[in-house]
Amino acid sequence: METKWYNSGWARWISSMVLPPLGLALHWMNPNSGIVKKLLVSLLVLVFAAAHAFYWLDLHLELDGSGMKPMIRSGMPESNYARVEENRAKQAETPVPQIEATQADVFALSAAQKNASDKTAQVATETSSNSALPSLIPMAAPTSAPYWTDYRGPNRDGIYSQAPILTAWPKQGLQRLWKQPIGGGWAGFVVAGGVAYTIEQRRAKEAVTAYDLKTGRELWVHAYDADFQESMGGPGPRATPTYHQGLIYSMGATGELRVVDATTGKLKWNKNILADNDAQNLTWAMSSSPLIVDDKVIVQPGGNKGKSIVAYNKLTGARVWSVLNDQQAYTTPMLVKLGGVRQIITVTASRAIGLKPEDGELLWEYPWTTEYDVNAAQPIIVDDKHFFISAGYGHGAALVELTKTEDKLSAHGVWNNTKMKNKFSSSVLYQGNIYGFDEAILACMDARTGELKWKGGRYGYGQLLLSDGHLVILSEGGDLVLVKATPEGHQELAKFPAISGKTWNVPSIDNGLLLVRNTTEMACFRIGK
Repeated sequence: METKWYNSGWARWISSMVLPPLGLALHWMNPNSGIVKKLLVSLLVLVFAAAHAFYWLDLHLELDGSGMKPMIRSGMPESNYARVEENRAKQAETPVPQIEATQADVFALSAAQKNASDKTAQVATETSSNSALPSLIPMAAPTSAPYWTDYRGPNRDGIYSQAPILTAWPKQGLQRLWKQPIGGGWAGFVVAGGVAYTIEQRRAKEAVTAYDLKTGRELWVHAYDADFQESMGGPGPRATPTYHQGLIYSMGATGELRVVDATTGKLKWNKNILADNDAQNLTWAMSSSPLIVDDKVIVQPGGNKGKSIVAYNKLTGARVWSVLNDQQAYTTPMLVKLGGVRQIITVTASRAIGLKPEDGELLWEYPWTTEYDVNAAQPIIVDDKHFFISAGYGHGAALVELTKTEDKLSAHGVWNNTKMKNKFSSSVLYQGNIYGFDEAILACMDARTGELKWKGGRYGYGQLLLSDGHLVILSEGGDLVLVKATPEGHQELAKFPAISGKTWNVPSIDNGLLLVRNTTEMACFRIGK
């Protein structure tokens, strides 16, 4: 008897690769295969089907913050870049609504108008290296003095206290003002004068970008050649820019420090801090936000021969001082007052340290070594003599006390345990308790004793802020969550999907508006009362 074409082996396998459902049906119709063989073949056909789904649905597989759990994301990097370009082109074609400019806006508006040339000139500039791309007239007038100007807020402590927030969210979630695609990277936003600033990956370029806070409309782009790639975290810059007196200080993944005008995106000065200090990049790239102290900008290249931490003149880029030989980690320096002394506190790959802002003199040190040299969470100032420090990879947390003997400071541990392990999410302090992520689970700990009050709420490797006695959480999956900050137990009050895909970026709040983003999406919600 002649064998039908669909019963032949070649037909079954070609069908399995081209149209998996048909191939699966043909394999099960094959009278010469036993049940075990059919099951094994079915598994292989399902692999073909998954490959088809990933291709046609534009999906790709990546890992969560543990490095173990797979996450499926919609959109490959190239297709996301195309979405960003399409979205910005549509914005450029839409007329800018007329607004009544206040006297404070005159300079910003005239500068934007001067630089907003026709669309052809904009596109031509956009494809060139080392370019500032003014595109649209600012729409939001400055309403108050700049507030959310730094990574994790004005004091870099994750606390929003500018105005009350909503603590009873609508069932459907907070009111969304806008949502749109964005380039890759793990930076957050800073805000000043009604404009939100971040840094993102646009194909083979890093781009410092400015957006109208209330509409999301792109105002300008400053792009330059830089393309950091890493398998777990993906491409793109990691460090949130810093706003200071009309300038944006931005640190790229490959160590490119760019200082640009906040109104126009025009370059003031730039320096690659790795090349300038004979330093090597970190495994997961430069992640530390620049810190402005007096007339200096403090950065952490991690060079040896006294070039681990460097202060440049904030207006010219001239070197002011450089100190230490530490390999750097992923934390951001902070200006604090501890032990009665104004100082810069940061965490390198091997220790927490305090530095004198004027010349970088080492004031004290506290050993803090983590597996893979990953110190990423920010220290939390508990009071004028104590700070909290934490790290993941099984390390844990500690309360450190600074004591002053004559003119010298020294640091020693008060307690140390493994009940709070901040991997790359930083904690917050509220009424004597520390709230943060023990790896991927939310937890509360007594700051004075290290006693674990509770542990609950699985939000992945998310990020959190504190405001009005509540935790505003952005989960690893892109959900916004409201949790009451109380040592009595985990009390989730609201939760809704804000953006989709893996989200490690720290949210920002300014003038009652909450900004969130990840490597593909950005959105703005009204959280103020």
